[in-house]
Amino acid sequence: MQNQTVRDGFLFLGDHPALDFLNTKPILHGQQVDLFTDFSTMLRWFVAAGVLDRSSAKRLADQWTGTQQGEATLARILAFRESLRSAVLAVESTGKIPRSAIDQVNVLLRQHPFSFQIADLGTKVTKKIAFRCTAPEDLIGILADAVADLLADTDRAQIRKCETCVIHFRDTTKNHARRWCSMQFCGNRAKVAAYAARNRRRTTRSNKA
Repeated sequence: MQNQTVRDGFLFLGDHPALDFLNTKPILHGQQVDLFTDFSTMLRWFVAAGVLDRSSAKRLADQWTGTQQGEATLARILAFRESLRSAVLAVESTGKIPRSAIDQVNVLLRQHPFSFQIADLGTKVTKKIAFRCTAPEDLIGILADAVADLLADTDRAQIRKCETCVIHFRDTTKNHARRWCSMQFCGNRAKVAAYAARNRRRTTRSNKA
């Protein structure tokens, strides 16, 4: 399946790269599944997310897949993702960012600093990270930058979890009424379930009458 919300088997429903990273452990066929099964699969997500080009990802996969350094990086990224999950759940329930999350991101930003450059897009000039991945650990830095952006620049009231599944997203609708990860997935199922429940109630009332 390939569209703007599903790319190379990964979901992009969060409306923010940090949330899309968090959503790499969705529920599939009734079970929560980790889509980062190994180092090379994780690299596929970075390509789908637009962080790495395919040639760089192939070079990293050829060099580091199955190595101790590659596996250690994967383990660190998985641990960082679960720390992010705890922080996002706290924001959603309390509106506050845990101090531990801020401290962790700051440590990672110091360990993996970036330079920046500007690019002329014709209609505007945009500022971008000058990112060149030379070692697996560099990938952690780009994730830390995305999380820093989420925590510092995103309206916390916009960060929400789907009412039906485990997907998190940034609600940018005008009336702040987004309830599901997408209408294609959970929205339609919820509406069908609600319709079936209404029919059951009507049938029950008719039988009693």
